[in-house]
Amino acid sequence: MKFSEIRPEEWVEWKPYLDTCIIPYTGLTGQESPIEAVSALENLRDFLDIVETPFKGRVVTYPAFHYTAEEHLNSLNDVCRQLKSSGFKFVIIMSTGQEINPTEVSASDLIFTCPKCEISVRSSKEESAEKINQLSQKIHREVYRLWGLQ
Repeated sequence: MKFSEIRPEEWVEWKPYLDTCIIPYTGLTGQESPIEAVSALENLRDFLDIVETPFKGRVVTYPAFHYTAEEHLNSLNDVCRQLKSSGFKFVIIMSTGQEINPTEVSASDLIFTCPKCEISVRSSKEESAEKINQLSQKIHREVYRLWGLQ
């Protein structure tokens, strides 16, 4: 569920169930053309679907960090801490732009990165579906483990 989908009167009721926050991290450098930036955002959107859709009702997706720089990782770490202090038990970072070293954002609970994770257009539909299924299963196992359910 996206943060913008929650109405103020619902937040008080849903807060105990929405214990996990997702922070999308695009990892743009500023050197991308508009077409490349759109593609990066679409890839991240599709990657987020792996967690947002099956875990709707337990996760909230916050606004994305779009640009990469060393100080942004420090800010990302600070945001993770602030989200936890505001009531979220878990914070997950998801990125298709670049790898993120977990030691640099140690306040997060899970980091899923899949740079250039778009499925090759040369793959058959069956191969692409299998790759997406395997990635989804791996991510779902990690989220369940984080929640103590596996």
